[in-house]
Amino acid sequence: MSDWVDVAATETFDEGIVQLVDVEGTEVAVFNVDGEFFAIEDICTHDGGTLAEGDVEGYEIECPRHGARFDLRTGKVTAPPAYEDVNTFAVRIHHGMVQVRDVRPG
Repeated sequence: MSDWVDVAATETFDEGIVQLVDVEGTEVAVFNVDGEFFAIEDICTHDGGTLAEGDVEGYEIECPRHGARFDLRTGKVTAPPAYEDVNTFAVRIHHGMVQVRDVRPG
């Protein structure tokens, strides 16, 4: 399990902003949705494209390439053409800083 990685200060991480951060060699997209923070691996399980550039509606991200949709809270697929869930990462606020950590099994 990795250490916590700083993403951004909460006061600079406005609604609708996406931040990318490297967590032990994995590109992670961190989202602010109504003041809640979520982190997913920045790779569509359908074709390997980036998710960070997709549209967020509610708690869903839509892949900008082919329209697959994922729940930011759970990583679950909500619309094809993807059928595999995307990995999620733990998020916390610590001393005013949004942080993420890899909690995937080892």
